[in-house]
Amino acid sequence: MQHRELGRSGLQLAPLVLGGNVFGWTADEATSFRILDAFMAGGGNAIDTADGYSVWVPGHMGGESETIIGKWLHQRGRRDDVILATKVGWEVNSENKGLKKDYILRAVEGSLKRLQTDYIDLYQSHKDDPTTPVEETLEAYAQLVKEGKVRAIGASNFSAARLRESLEASSTHGFPRYESLQPLYNLYDRTEFERDLLPLLQEQNIGVIPYYGLAAGFLTGKYRSEADLQKSPRGGGVGQKYLNEKGLRILKALDGVAARQQATPAQVALAWIMAQPGLTAPIASATSPEQVTELLRATELTLAAEDVQTLNQASK
Repeated sequence: MQHRELGRSGLQLAPLVLGGNVFGWTADEATSFRILDAFMAGGGNAIDTADGYSVWVPGHMGGESETIIGKWLHQRGRRDDVILATKVGWEVNSENKGLKKDYILRAVEGSLKRLQTDYIDLYQSHKDDPTTPVEETLEAYAQLVKEGKVRAIGASNFSAARLRESLEASSTHGFPRYESLQPLYNLYDRTEFERDLLPLLQEQNIGVIPYYGLAAGFLTGKYRSEADLQKSPRGGGVGQKYLNEKGLRILKALDGVAARQQATPAQVALAWIMAQPGLTAPIASATSPEQVTELLRATELTLAAEDVQTLNQASK
């Protein structure tokens, strides 16, 4: 599987990143291990998680996903084979949130312990913290890089203005720069990213690893009616946002391209992202090894120009 460099980080990623948000939530530990095994066996190498996964589940404290990944890494002895990405800054609780230097330096120790590793390949600001100067955040990351605890840094959910401000601060003060952005981006959610962020990212050679590449499962085609929304815990949110005229138009286009390509709608939706200029690798999560195998087949798809045009038109 051909790898792609993430920005100027030196990190080489397979074209699909495995999302760890489901580990400890809709995938228990044993299932998560099988998913991770299948992903690596299929040629994947990058796993994305966060210290805040899965704090939204009643009774969870955050760190559940990192803990499962750490146990898997330890048991399988695969640390050197994995590009490990995690995040800091989400509100885990009222005392643990944001991007202040002292909090980042404290939070990274928790992530390293849960992940059972002494370094993180890609440490990301989970979301912007407008109460903290970008220089303070970057100073913390500079210390972690110097200490060997972090190889490269990335941002997630940043506006173009805030990302540019951070890049300028890195240049001015000699801090590490954000080498990647993790934005919301898929066939349905395109406009804001393409208009505001993509030009800056291409100009600065910053990698892009978008989340919700399958629009919370909608682009798999399993949600086509109100009745389908009962199929998973995510169904309610999917219905509110995606089950409308635009969403159904995109599904129809996906069905057509999938039939021509002898593929599934999910594979085509991910292959479309992989084919976009400036995009490094979409993030997708799976709740079974079989789903992982299906999703990895997207890396083998080459969409024809007419296929891309069909999808672009449907998703305008």
